Amino acid sequence: MRHRDGHIIDVRLCVSPLSGQDGLEWWVVCATDKALLPAWPAEATVAEPLLATLPLPSRLPIGVVIRDTHLRCIRVNDTQGSKDGIPVPKRLGRRLTEAAPGTEAETLEALMHQVLESGDPAINVDYQAFLPANGRSNRILTASYFRLDDAQGRALGVCVVSVDATDSRRARERLAILGEASRRIGTTLDVMQTGQELADLAVPSLADYATVDLAESVPLGEEPLAHLGPQGGHIPVFRRAGLASIHPGTPESLFARGEPVFVPPTSPFTGVLRSGKSHVEPMLDASPGTWLDHHDAARAEKIREHAMHSLMVVPIHARGAVLGVAVFVRTEDPRLFEEDDLHLAEELVSWAALALDNARQHLRERSAALALQHLLLPHRATGGSAADVAWRYLPADSHHGIGGDWFDVIPLSGARVALVVGDVAGHGINAAAKTGQLRTATRTLADMDMPPDEVLSRLDEQVTRLTEAEADPRHPAATTMAGTCLYAVYDPATRTCTMARAGHPPPAIIDPYSHVTFPDLPTGEPLGLAPAPFESATLELAEGSVLALYTDGLIEAHDQDTSAGMNRLRAALARPDLTLDDLCSSTVDTLRPKPPSDDATLLLARTRSLSTDQVASWQFPSDPAVVSRARTLTARQLTQWGLEHLAESTELIVSELFTNAIIHGNSDGNSDRTIGLRLIRHEMLTCEVSDAGHSHPLVRHPRTTDEHGRGLFLVAQLSRRWGTRHIPDGKLIWADQQLPTSA
Repeated sequence: MRHRDGHIIDVRLCVSPLSGQDGLEWWVVCATDKALLPAWPAEATVAEPLLATLPLPSRLPIGVVIRDTHLRCIRVNDTQGSKDGIPVPKRLGRRLTEAAPGTEAETLEALMHQVLESGDPAINVDYQAFLPANGRSNRILTASYFRLDDAQGRALGVCVVSVDATDSRRARERLAILGEASRRIGTTLDVMQTGQELADLAVPSLADYATVDLAESVPLGEEPLAHLGPQGGHIPVFRRAGLASIHPGTPESLFARGEPVFVPPTSPFTGVLRSGKSHVEPMLDASPGTWLDHHDAARAEKIREHAMHSLMVVPIHARGAVLGVAVFVRTEDPRLFEEDDLHLAEELVSWAALALDNARQHLRERSAALALQHLLLPHRATGGSAADVAWRYLPADSHHGIGGDWFDVIPLSGARVALVVGDVAGHGINAAAKTGQLRTATRTLADMDMPPDEVLSRLDEQVTRLTEAEADPRHPAATTMAGTCLYAVYDPATRTCTMARAGHPPPAIIDPYSHVTFPDLPTGEPLGLAPAPFESATLELAEGSVLALYTDGLIEAHDQDTSAGMNRLRAALARPDLTLDDLCSSTVDTLRPKPPSDDATLLLARTRSLSTDQVASWQFPSDPAVVSRARTLTARQLTQWGLEHLAESTELIVSELFTNAIIHGNSDGNSDRTIGLRLIRHEMLTCEVSDAGHSHPLVRHPRTTDEHGRGLFLVAQLSRRWGTRHIPDGKLIWADQQLPTSA
């Protein structure tokens, strides 16, 4: 344009239409000297080409905002308003803090000031939508901020380009939550703990309040029903396993953890149990007239009190059965539960259901193994006249399962007692079954009155046979059945204890003065590993000594070696002030590692001795003429004991056993051999006859025409039980007769 003084000047010219109230069209014309740069150039040198190149919002859902150097909005496309919730008329001509006051707007505006001053862009900045847009709230946007410069590099304003990142952000959050689920749910094999872990993870990442209710059969390890729900008017009992809230003390809950939960007969809960499908109420209605008002007024009051406005009920499935339900509620979070939230909840519950089912299966197997082992262990073990006994058996914890520890107290002939402790490798019901096999075999061998080393040799053969029978022909080395065992026989008549062990820890002996020692016994190889001979050792014990037999679970710990555990056992057993039973409890409580990783067994036996007036013994030459003398001495001794009523039967037993010993005891023809007779009065009246022979007698059923063979048959008829055992210089035949209660 030409200046009034005639020279030419460049101006910026802006012509805009203006609609008046009278319906006439007006024009606004503004001319400005180009040398005076405004905050934003009037011509479309930068902004107009930029906006002109933007595609339609429906084709490219990217929001664009252009702000001047005062950060006032100059240009904005419709897409931006549909995403962050600020409509275009409210945005134009205003700064962000004016259009949507708040802390987040102030933070973003400070960032734009920084971009305007430094020229450095800010890339991928996440922020939350300011106002609900298109009925959706809490949208997450990712924005990038760039400074716009003119040709001379002077700042013209800030351009903001944003995209909706809600879905990708929520997807990342869901993946993060599911990753947490793999680490935090199912850390134990406790169903109640697993339910609590699910509730803890759901709050606050998914809900403000969550509960997990399990059918009562699940914590008990029982088989759940295929479909839970009302059955003949009765709803199965549920128990609260998990409970979490954003508020301390979970004031929203009517039931504490572990308590039975009331389930309304007509409610979304029973509907979920019947159908096995999730139930969602984005807008929870607790107004009068709903199912809550009719069947659960207390729960309705809680819902209104804590402003519970959105609800999800998800069934907990496993192996075609419903284990329980998980409930998720929002209170302070204004968002409504959406389909994505339900998918996340179902994935979390599926993960928890797998852990719950594993825990339930483990609990069921553990209960079966524990029941089997309980049946296989002695219930009323007694040491008779030989010893007072006390024992403790503690199974491993729920994670490791039941082990293969076992023990036994076996009465033997002649008032003796066998004390046994063993440990089969492995855990679970298989170990318990193998334990039962070994205990049965041990009792059978003990009834045969074998010495301890011979018992272990036979047990080793039995373990080898069992292993071979169970071996897989394709992988024979994969099947093993190893175990350790300590077998001891105590004789109260001589106060001697004969022991042998197969890879087992040595026993502890506490003398009457509470000094604890570990005798040096031949170790022996564990059962089932390799054929090896076993050796016995015999010790003489003072009356009132205590034998302590135990398994390695009592002395072993992950941070200590076996010797340190044995020293701890020594200190724990040195308690003269305690009774035998209290000493047993105290020792186990002191030594048992927490948490235990193996079974622990402790068997204590306080020895007794038979007094001199309870035992009578004689030696006779191997001559038929001495039978009469033996009968006379027997009758005289029974009279002294006040057992005259047993004299006749005992004399017959002595006569038959002597005759048998004379006929079969000197097979080598040595006439200098003697025959021993011993009478023992304890809980029974035991008659023992020993000779130099090694052949075991057998009971015969003679024919009417036979002149011999009725001796042992008669002994069996007269006695409660009888048997034979090897002794160092021959064999011994014994017979027990029941004593009257007063004796």
